[in-house]
Amino acid sequence: MSVPRRPLFEAKQLSKSYPMGDSVVHALRGIDLQLHEGEFVVILGASGSGKSTLLNILGGLDTPTSGTLMFRDQDLSACDEHALTEFRREHVGFVFQFYNLISGLTSLDNVRLVTEIANAPMEPIEALRLVGLENRATHYPAQLSGGEQQRVAIARAIGKNPSVLLCDEPTGALDVKTGAIVLDAIARIHRELGTLVVIITHNAAIANMANRVIRLSDGQIARIDENLNPQPASTLQW
Repeated sequence: MSVPRRPLFEAKQLSKSYPMGDSVVHALRGIDLQLHEGEFVVILGASGSGKSTLLNILGGLDTPTSGTLMFRDQDLSACDEHALTEFRREHVGFVFQFYNLISGLTSLDNVRLVTEIANAPMEPIEALRLVGLENRATHYPAQLSGGEQQRVAIARAIGKNPSVLLCDEPTGALDVKTGAIVLDAIARIHRELGTLVVIITHNAAIANMANRVIRLSDGQIARIDENLNPQPASTLQW
């Protein structure tokens, strides 16, 4: 008899509202969700569906209006800003649509910025190896293509050895061919490190890479699909 996996994240009735003039915008409406170690999850939804809000709350960049979010035994929904900062520093790697590299630093030094403040980081050159850019370690961002810059950003995100890698439209600024290379790098990290990967996107093709696909609509989970045969990025029909 198999033992049920313990969730890394567990959200219960997670809601987020924002005041807007005389009205209230309900970005999330009672989300119940579990995310487990070693999963590759894609969250799909149109603009305004709540996917960025959910990602920000999972990453400790925002807090819910109501409901609870547990990370292992830590109640993130009850944490103050100091505790959330510690959570982000030790457990979360972020990859955004835009790379946010420091132009005056080499690839290696951009990664080193993160590894120097983490408790149990990997070697910066190892992080670059995982995204296939160890031979670009001494290059500056201006000497790299857009896809290479995004892979350096991924290396920076994983350099701290995070428990979860949260990706917000990581291929949104890239062409199809370059986007596939970036997604292959994310998949390699998932495969080699066993990191929980969560990608939010409006691109349904990316969902074919995932173990689980969560579809959001109007701040609610519309459907969750299991994928028994995840595909490599190079085979996706964009």
